[in-house]
Amino acid sequence: MIYTEQHKELMRSVTKFCQTEINPHIEEWEAAGAFPAHELFRKMGQQGLLGINKPVEFGGLGLDYTYELAFCEAIGSIRGGSIGMAIGVQTDMATPALAKHGSDELRAEFLAPSIAGDYVACLGVSEVGAGSDVASLKTTARKDGDDYVINGGKMWTTNGTQADWMCLLANTSEGQVHRNKSLICVPMKTKGVEVARKLDKMGMRASDTAQIFFDEVRVPQRYRIGEEGKGFIYQMEQFQIERLWGAAGGLVAMETAINDTIDYTRSRMVFGKPLLDNQIIHFKMAELQAKVEALRSLCYRAAQNYIEGEDVTMLASMAKLIGGRLVREVSDGCLQYWGGMGFMNESDITRMYRDSRLTSIGGGADEVMLQIISKYMNILPGSKKEK
Repeated sequence: MIYTEQHKELMRSVTKFCQTEINPHIEEWEAAGAFPAHELFRKMGQQGLLGINKPVEFGGLGLDYTYELAFCEAIGSIRGGSIGMAIGVQTDMATPALAKHGSDELRAEFLAPSIAGDYVACLGVSEVGAGSDVASLKTTARKDGDDYVINGGKMWTTNGTQADWMCLLANTSEGQVHRNKSLICVPMKTKGVEVARKLDKMGMRASDTAQIFFDEVRVPQRYRIGEEGKGFIYQMEQFQIERLWGAAGGLVAMETAINDTIDYTRSRMVFGKPLLDNQIIHFKMAELQAKVEALRSLCYRAAQNYIEGEDVTMLASMAKLIGGRLVREVSDGCLQYWGGMGFMNESDITRMYRDSRLTSIGGGADEVMLQIISKYMNILPGSKKEK
């Protein structure tokens, strides 16, 4: 995959938006523990940035996924992971299944205002006892007439305190755990939906994260996305996109950290000469840059395969695994050369160090990525090659 001039122009526009509308407010939003999602998303919606690869009939631009990847990459110019993560939930985690499988009526009601930035979306998958193990979730949605009645709860819900609706994964029947789940659009102001608490996190502090409870929450069955019982499959499809976002979203951020560290060590004098005048720093920065470029190539390959209709579960899992580990390596390696300043919360590299830890956890932990890759390699116990 090679970016065209149109891709590059999109990236320039997104980068400019981040630099003017987001970066000046990062410190304020970090201190507040949240950012004004409706205000920011409306601005993004007005520029067509929340529906780049979504259907034009619902307000999207109708472009292929490579443009969404370019958007994701440019979002990495935000000086902190929180806002990019929240944007990613809106564009690539809570809405892909709705865009692909939802009825026209449902897409008009939930997708169109999400693309416009009038609605803030959140994703309801993880629970206290079911994080990476999605099949074990306990939230239920039983049928009652033409409605579903939902009971249970969700944990670690990004955008949860501000969201207008949730893309909820719930058990809609008994039976096999991979075939008894459905995705349902749940308006957050529905009676029985409770934002139990706003969570206090180590990093990603400018993004609000919530624990949500559902007590006899009644929504019409027409709010179901696609077929009943296909929710687990739809969510696995969404995970492909979420994991590519997790990998590609860190590319520019890692390059920024490397360049910032080069600039800082060039200006910091130690024993009468710039700190940068040490070969160990030259080699470390070069090695990190090489690894970032290798990850970029993997993301591009996965994106190209995706628009060609291929299953990219294995490539997306590889990118997520490598991206999560690399962003930690970059933030830790760079922070070391900032010395005492690297330990101060006022430094961008310190924020990256805190924020980056989530990439190896959210959207499926590293160990789950390894399990998925092993499955596709046919080396798990019980696989054809193992037998």
